[in-house]
Amino acid sequence: MIRNIKNLLFENIGTKQTIFKNTFWLIVAEIIIRALGLAVIIYAARILGATEYGKFAFALSFVSIIVIFADLGLFDITTRELSREKEKEKEYSAILSLKIALSVAVLILILVSSFFITSDFIIRKAIWFLGIFILITSFFNIIYAFLRARQKMEYEAMSKIIQFLLISGLGLFILFTIPSVENLAYGYLIANLISLILILIFFHFFIQPLKLSYDRTIWKKFLKISWPISLGFIAGWILVSVDSIMMGYFGQTAQVGWYNAAYKIIASVVISATLISRSFYPALSRFFKESKEKLQKIWNYQMELMIILAIPTTIGGFIFAPKIINLFYGSGYNPSVYAFQFLVFVCAIDFLYYPYAMALVVSNQQKKNFGLLLTGIVINIILNLALIPRYGFYGAAIATIISSLIIFLLSIVFLKYFTPVSPFNLKLLKVLIMTIISSVVMFLVIRHPLIYNLNLFILILIGGLVYFTSFFASRWFIGKIFLLKVKK
Repeated sequence: MIRNIKNLLFENIGTKQTIFKNTFWLIVAEIIIRALGLAVIIYAARILGATEYGKFAFALSFVSIIVIFADLGLFDITTRELSREKEKEKEYSAILSLKIALSVAVLILILVSSFFITSDFIIRKAIWFLGIFILITSFFNIIYAFLRARQKMEYEAMSKIIQFLLISGLGLFILFTIPSVENLAYGYLIANLISLILILIFFHFFIQPLKLSYDRTIWKKFLKISWPISLGFIAGWILVSVDSIMMGYFGQTAQVGWYNAAYKIIASVVISATLISRSFYPALSRFFKESKEKLQKIWNYQMELMIILAIPTTIGGFIFAPKIINLFYGSGYNPSVYAFQFLVFVCAIDFLYYPYAMALVVSNQQKKNFGLLLTGIVINIILNLALIPRYGFYGAAIATIISSLIIFLLSIVFLKYFTPVSPFNLKLLKVLIMTIISSVVMFLVIRHPLIYNLNLFILILIGGLVYFTSFFASRWFIGKIFLLKVKK
């Protein structure tokens, strides 16, 4: 029994088992780190207040965009290339040195740009220290790329858990003893430095000896492949962060705090879609090269999971929004409820979009994926300029929904015409029908006054049980119908 569990969770035996193992570890790690991170954010929002927390969120959003230039798509391209050909692991030392060079250049960019984005010295200092913090986090990714290429995501999961235990522990200590935007930024930085030292020691002695080498040919080769993906990530982060940056630029600091209070919870849910996609990525990359039939099959698995998760999450989030905001932040953040209800639709769109984006990347259509995101950014910025001055963060939420929906619809068209993957098939239609039926049943149950007035966690448990019971029942029923039709 113990040996079987060990094989299931620590060995790479077959395609489905390896995907399950990788997904399991990434989800376990992400649940833990998101719970820890959310705890810090909740207490930061409560203790610092909407205005001071808004300063912290503004600094973090600004830095998050610039730090993308320290990656330039290296994370995904390194994972893709090393997973396809193990022989390329000898180029890893040059990739590490390239990552360091990019990080130094970006740090200089952060320091210089901080003088132009804000005149508030406290926000500026937060930008400096949070910039170093996120650059270190970005450096972790190049280590994780190697582990993902070997499909050893259990090591990634464990290192992330240790990292966020340190960050959340020190962050909470600062919030309860010496709370301020500056001190919280210091705490994040110190905890990440300790985490980096630990992971580098582990990687060097137990995975692969670390060394640096300068190889201009390898640098040029990887940058040439990765820059379209990097533009996609830059566009993606701008799409996520532009609302907070524009509200901060307009001086709506409290609005940034309310908006980010809602968005941080939504982001903690959306990350599960990212994790599932990351778990499928090595297999999708390999089968794109080996077998178009297997590529379609694996992509179908991924899309089915997203459909099953997206619809009930959206319905539940919309209904439970007042309870969620009040539980996490208290009545002082009541304005965040409507923002949460708007943004939960962005959550559903993101869930459904990720498989299309992943298929475009593994099919070497990174430029087209960037084009989609760039279109969304332009639309989002135009809508923000029109809506934020008049409607504040409500306008920002509406702009994000519209731009995200346009990106998703265009990604379906691009997938159909520029990849070997078929976006529509009977199996996905069956899953969609079962999910809609199950979600409607769940909605009717949790909206009943006798149920809705229960504790939030009990409500979520009841909703989940009703949904999955209905899903498997509808699966059996629809399966019978299709079987009868085949017999006739």
